[in-house]
Amino acid sequence: MHDRPASLALAVATLFLSTGLAVAETETAAPAADPGSLRICASETEAPFSMKDAKGFENRLAEIVAKAMDRKPVFVWTPKPAVYLVRDFLDKNLCDLVAGVDTGDTRVLTSKPLYRSGYVFISKTDRPIRSWKDEAIKGMSRFAVGFGSPAETMLRSNGKWEDNAAYLFSLVNFKSSRNQYTRLDPARIVAEVADGHAELGVAFSPEVARYLKSSSVPLQVTMIPDDNVRGDGLPIPHHFDQSFGVRLGDAALLKAVDAAIVKARAEIDQVLADEGVLTLPSGS
Repeated sequence: MHDRPASLALAVATLFLSTGLAVAETETAAPAADPGSLRICASETEAPFSMKDAKGFENRLAEIVAKAMDRKPVFVWTPKPAVYLVRDFLDKNLCDLVAGVDTGDTRVLTSKPLYRSGYVFISKTDRPIRSWKDEAIKGMSRFAVGFGSPAETMLRSNGKWEDNAAYLFSLVNFKSSRNQYTRLDPARIVAEVADGHAELGVAFSPEVARYLKSSSVPLQVTMIPDDNVRGDGLPIPHHFDQSFGVRLGDAALLKAVDAAIVKARAEIDQVLADEGVLTLPSGS
């Protein structure tokens, strides 16, 4: 999970007969493990990845894979951010699968990659910004970026962070990002650029693709090359493979999830295309 989070409280099971989805709302009511179902850890407030109406694109990916496993998808919902899902739900056996983890995340066993994507520049300029070394960035002063993201690291490294901080914190009502998860709504990143308040937006393509598609203002969107380093030479990755995560030790479930990903590949790719996610060859 990038500058995305996970979750904390769970469940009352409410069955949506029309979709086959069950929803949990308190930890005590979290559904018991059942070989005929797949309990999916999900945040209610992680748009566009996960949303309580199950219209997040990762909700859809999880549903597709569950059905490819011949299991009923059962969403275990929480109002907390997704960054807490592994610690507070998966590890406690309140659910079985988390979507949207970086492939190789050591907290979990990760599936075959669902897709690979990267961070993008978003601007209104006639000429797209193609690199952090672009001369145009030197003349910019307002950047809409996620807290804790590669973009924040790059702004700190190139001396742009301090002058931009007051503007950025104003977008989250000056909520501190110190020792707590603070998320800048990805829709706000797109809106700030479209409205001309930010000269450059930087975000992970999957988190802004939906809002870029619906923007009434034409915007330049460019995938950032994955060759970025801090001032001290430390690499700052911008491209990531994304997987499902299951509990450590649950090799049988991982094998079943991997097989389902292969089986449902065409449907997975269609969801990503419909969302507008810019994808890359896996491992590139």
